[in-house]
Amino acid sequence: MSETIKIAIDGPSGSGKSTLAKGLAKELGYVYVDTGAIYRTVGLFAKRNSIDPHDEDALSARFSNIDISLKWEDGVQKIFLSDEDVSELIRTPEASMYASAVSALPKVRAFLLEMQRSFAKKSNVIMDGRDIGTVILPDAQVKIFMQAHPEERARRRMLELNAKGKNVTFEEVYADMCLRDKNDSTRDVAPCVPADDAVVFDNTGLDIPQTVEKALEIIKEKLS
Repeated sequence: MSETIKIAIDGPSGSGKSTLAKGLAKELGYVYVDTGAIYRTVGLFAKRNSIDPHDEDALSARFSNIDISLKWEDGVQKIFLSDEDVSELIRTPEASMYASAVSALPKVRAFLLEMQRSFAKKSNVIMDGRDIGTVILPDAQVKIFMQAHPEERARRRMLELNAKGKNVTFEEVYADMCLRDKNDSTRDVAPCVPADDAVVFDNTGLDIPQTVEKALEIIKEKLS
């Protein structure tokens, strides 16, 4: 069996990594894996079960009850908690903060590590998150670390949430984003930082087609 191609896309919230990963997966015919959705689902489980998302022991004691699965419908990833499709429920600002909290817990990261790696053993994948190139897929042939100005990232996320009917303001999203940026980049376990061999890509001012085009150039160069 030939080696699969692994493309890691990392970066902070609102940097456009998920949008880019989806676009690249469509262009290249690869499987897209949104790892952030997996952590958000663990956060949703904690919230529903009244577990403090910072309480590692309380959460790890319930790992056997956390049944997460991914399904792809028309190329779109759907995530299920037990048999419930929670793809939309995990996209609120509150879910983001729960995800940030649980993702800082070493036992949670260890619990989910092999699940994430298993996808890359079966197919060519594009995986996005905050530590894909540094921890999850350190052997990825292509590593891209996305960046954009904080104000632009907050505006993007606000428009995304508003489009889904969530009434949030720029100020609320910006404050949540700054707090999550701080938490994610300074945590002791798998902080959100570029891998040593990652290409840092700032897409401030670029639209989606331009971002995908530039990323395809990076991938072509790395795989040549």
